[in-house]
Amino acid sequence: MCCLTIFFVSTSAMAQDNYTISGTIKDNNNGETLFGASVFLKGTSIGVITNEYGFYSITAPKGNYTLIASYVGYADINKEVILDKNQKIDFDIIESSTELDEVIIKSEETERVSLRKPEMSVSKLNIKTVKQMPVVLGEVDIIKSIQMLPGVTNNGEGSSGFHVRGGAADQNLVLLDEAIIYNTSHLLGFFSVFNADAIKDIKLYKGGIPARFGGRTSSVLDVRQKDGNNKRFSLTGGIGVISSRLAAEGPLFSDKGSFLVAGRGSYVDLILKAAGEKNTVGFYDVNLKTNYKLNENNKLYLSGYYGRDTFKFGNNFKTSYGNLSGNLRWNHIFNDKLFSNLSLIYSKYDYDLDIAIEQFEWISSINNYNAKYDLKYYASDKFKLDFGISGIYYDFDPGQVQPTSESSSINPLSLDRKKALESGVYVNAEHKLTDKLTVQYGVRYSAFSRLGGQALKNYANDQPVVYNSTLGFYERGVEIGETDYKKSETIKSFGNFEPRASLAYQLNDVSSIKMGYSRAAQYIHLLSNTTSVTPLDVWTPSGKYIKPQLSDQYALGYFRNFKDKMYSLEAEVYYKTTDNRIDYIDGSDLIGNNTIETEILNGESRAYGLEFLARKNEGKLTGWVSYTLSKSEQRSLGGNAGGPGINNGDWYNTAYDRTHDISVTGSYKLTDKWSFGANLVFQTGRPVTYPNGQYEYEGLSIASFSDRNSDRLPSYHRLDISATYRPNRKPNRRWKGEWIFGIYNVYNQKNAASISFGQNVETGANEATRTAIFGIVPSVIYNFKF
Repeated sequence: MCCLTIFFVSTSAMAQDNYTISGTIKDNNNGETLFGASVFLKGTSIGVITNEYGFYSITAPKGNYTLIASYVGYADINKEVILDKNQKIDFDIIESSTELDEVIIKSEETERVSLRKPEMSVSKLNIKTVKQMPVVLGEVDIIKSIQMLPGVTNNGEGSSGFHVRGGAADQNLVLLDEAIIYNTSHLLGFFSVFNADAIKDIKLYKGGIPARFGGRTSSVLDVRQKDGNNKRFSLTGGIGVISSRLAAEGPLFSDKGSFLVAGRGSYVDLILKAAGEKNTVGFYDVNLKTNYKLNENNKLYLSGYYGRDTFKFGNNFKTSYGNLSGNLRWNHIFNDKLFSNLSLIYSKYDYDLDIAIEQFEWISSINNYNAKYDLKYYASDKFKLDFGISGIYYDFDPGQVQPTSESSSINPLSLDRKKALESGVYVNAEHKLTDKLTVQYGVRYSAFSRLGGQALKNYANDQPVVYNSTLGFYERGVEIGETDYKKSETIKSFGNFEPRASLAYQLNDVSSIKMGYSRAAQYIHLLSNTTSVTPLDVWTPSGKYIKPQLSDQYALGYFRNFKDKMYSLEAEVYYKTTDNRIDYIDGSDLIGNNTIETEILNGESRAYGLEFLARKNEGKLTGWVSYTLSKSEQRSLGGNAGGPGINNGDWYNTAYDRTHDISVTGSYKLTDKWSFGANLVFQTGRPVTYPNGQYEYEGLSIASFSDRNSDRLPSYHRLDISATYRPNRKPNRRWKGEWIFGIYNVYNQKNAASISFGQNVETGANEATRTAIFGIVPSVIYNFKF
């Protein structure tokens, strides 16, 4: 790596007639660096986008130029430059509006960059855009905002996580300041873990995932926290119906640094107690970040997050879960062409479940320690290079099951802790071949080792699951002993090359086509089976009996701007396959199971679809319409285990398949005081499995079921609206406030979260019961900034 760096530095010195301009782009109001700002030389095709830390570097021939810095919601800055030497030019750019969280949405990148940049299936949302969208109970929600984009859905109201292009929730890599977040929800999916007051940028990669990311096969959600206001102390917050929030930020270390502290808390408990309820529901979270500028070329960042949810339903059921993360980063600028970032990261997710009826408690967690070193080399206007290494050490604690009373029939059980090491090295190039054609190509090599320190069961014919042809179902394999692996031993190792490539060809000044291919490997798996007592979030590594998931995705897209970028259109088709996607045999049980391999079969999945996104980017009315036509299927053959496999080995719908998904979102500014927003959503119903008959056995009525996921819930649809009122303000007054009035599900649609079947005790007739989470939900919230 060092030799490679020296080579790049030396080659830059050989360029005699080219010179480099480098620097950072910041918000003039608070000193925040701006990720994704455009910097280009007017009248040329030479331009670049700032990285995650606001850094840019442009190389061009000697001459006189106009250098332009541009960012959505900010006024452009033009600077005349005589390029006869290497120069450092920093920009402090000014918001185009000083209103609280108000912005006229514009195209997120300059025309030349958005059409030329070979990024496929990437969506970037400005946090100010997110804050304009109406949401349930008035709480700004990043996860629900990205679900308004094509190819992204939820799994129904009251469910956590999100699904991208037919992938499962565990196939999404969710990062908060580079730290892995394993559960993105508060209140079982009603809110997300991301406090909008602490967030600066959101970027979702649905495909064409850059080589620097690894470990998941479906998507990457890269969320970046604010650095903190280094100009002056400020407060931001809001008071809502069931929760409130407050964020404080300001300068530190004689203006060499800054800090951010943000917190949220709910008071549902107080409302429930006032209503005489014995149930307890609540959440809280805290975001922290600080930075210190050592000198012009070195800067340190320290960030962290802690969040917790608690639920108690009477005396029968208690649960709590939460995320904890921390990241220490060092930015170093070697020279005007080479930028680096070293990160040391810790993250943890844990889950605690107490079921009084069954008289047991379950505690599980996953810890990981991550070190990564990323470098970006701006070789020239035509060639840029990213490269780096990373390593993650995992400590899985699947759970400790403890009886909660002496009369409990549950025996104490400590499931085997599992440890693993995942590492990766990557290189990725962005290469402008002609004025019209730009390509991005690279490769990531990932390695994974399941480490020892435990005993594993051995099975006859090495089959933990076998098919019982007499009874017609899968069952546990025959145990023939066990192997005790020492801590110094490796149980199983894997390695995969993950090539990534994409290209953008500009057809003319307003349109381009793009295509891409990416391969990704995923070595850890979320075990979640809704037939269990509760859908626990228990993660397990690949190993002796569980193979890593491998996905290949192909995409083709057409992009066009209309009327000087006032309107834009994005259309993409994609096809994705995933090997070694695990599925569960009928009747599987994951709770307290130390041999998960006896409950699963390895299978494969495929997803394909067509996505449209039409935007109106400027004017009083802004917003977008998205439509997705897609299919997501899975199959699991019997293989060496014998038998027909799951669902007779046929393809069947995944639980997150949606044939049609339409989302419309818009914002309208009526006056300086009043603005309005609306969301309209329609989705094909979620696949489910219904009973299709019943029979009598020894006096009991036994249900038989249709093929797996062959039925569907009714279609999902709703309309949300909001109105924002901003009172008159004196221009120089620091306190600024606004009232937001919202109605979630305006026409009170009772969307089905589930449909259960049973028998009426009195009549003996079979009945179906429809369960809905939300009807109409009004809200009001007061936001302020000081």
